[in-house]
Amino acid sequence: MKAIVIEQYGGKEQLKEKELERPQISENQVLLEIHATSINQIDWKLREGYLKERLPFEFPIILGWDAAGVIAEAGEAVHDFKVGDRVFARPATTRQGTYAEFVPVEENLLARMPENMTFEEAAAIPLAGLTAWQTLVDVAKIKEGDKVLVHAGAGGVGNFAIQIAKSFGAYVATTASKENEEFVTSLGADLVIDYKTEQFEDVLSDYDIVLDALGGEVLEKSYQVLKKGGYLVSIAGMPSEDDAAKYGVNASSYWLEPQGDQLQELASLYEKGQLKPIIGEVFDLSEQGLQDAHALSETHHAKGKIVIRVK
Repeated sequence: MKAIVIEQYGGKEQLKEKELERPQISENQVLLEIHATSINQIDWKLREGYLKERLPFEFPIILGWDAAGVIAEAGEAVHDFKVGDRVFARPATTRQGTYAEFVPVEENLLARMPENMTFEEAAAIPLAGLTAWQTLVDVAKIKEGDKVLVHAGAGGVGNFAIQIAKSFGAYVATTASKENEEFVTSLGADLVIDYKTEQFEDVLSDYDIVLDALGGEVLEKSYQVLKKGGYLVSIAGMPSEDDAAKYGVNASSYWLEPQGDQLQELASLYEKGQLKPIIGEVFDLSEQGLQDAHALSETHHAKGKIVIRVK
């Protein structure tokens, strides 16, 4: 199979095209023939070597943790899916990622694609969509009427978070640039704060939930807008326990847990018209395609998801 791999840490030029053996599967896995995958910040952070302590993989590493495609083989213990099914998944975090024509995936991580969903749309959802779902639903216990602040609403996780929060009946504020105001409003944002000209902590107060995708100063200021007992969840930094105690809020950092049943929930929202994956740019599965896709992701200014078309 064709795959794009890295054989050492470094810049985007480390992404190299190789012919590799098709992966073997265990009894509880399927072999997914990938039609599309997408780019997440974890991809280039791992490529640069920033995550080597947390994820000490041996080289060569195939990056990528979003997959949409068709099941090519099914292990003996797989019961709910069969060869030919159209599925999408956030595969387990291994060195056998999704910048490839095939990937092994555990059955419990699979979800069925709605009939009208494209492979590109399906590939855009898993990692970012599950991160948004789990931070809002599992950690922050979102409910109807909650006031939610989503930082960087035009970004990969942010655009899903706005839509998921609205599906629960929440009031959603988001930070975005003036250029993206119309975009985040179209996703359902009730209030848009231009982060270049306004300070969100001066405008907002008494919020139930803040989802932080930026870290640093944004994370430090986010305590100020929460009500007592509110939730601050960061996917970009480690909140201070002292600050959480001072403001009387629940603060935590979050690392996604792949879950097929929750992906199926997101598919259900898609079918109801409450969730639309926003695809920014599409690149091909090639050395140049992946290098260009990484370069775009590293700008932090991609709108929606960067998708890689494999088939």
